[in-house]
Amino acid sequence: MAKILVYNNNANRMETYYRGLSEAMPYITNRTLTVREFRSNSNTNILWTSRNTMNSWNQFRTIYGRSIYVGFAFKRCWEGGHANQSHDCAYVVEHFLL
Repeated sequence: MAKILVYNNNANRMETYYRGLSEAMPYITNRTLTVREFRSNSNTNILWTSRNTMNSWNQFRTIYGRSIYVGFAFKRCWEGGHANQSHDCAYVVEHFLL
């Protein structure tokens, strides 16, 4: 069971959700992103995101039209695996699609 903290940009407050790894992330439509995919191979049970990021995912997924491999996009910096890449892929999705 993962604890998911979501900043709700519309209400200007943090929301807390508890979801199993096979359940959909909060605010995701049509189960296109599960908690397991979002967490990837990180070991943490506490995840955080924003409602705008999840809405951007929904929009991008609709435009793309098929499944998207998440890989290590949301992995914490100190967990390694993407030292030469951007550490804030959620920022890229959120700010370039909205």
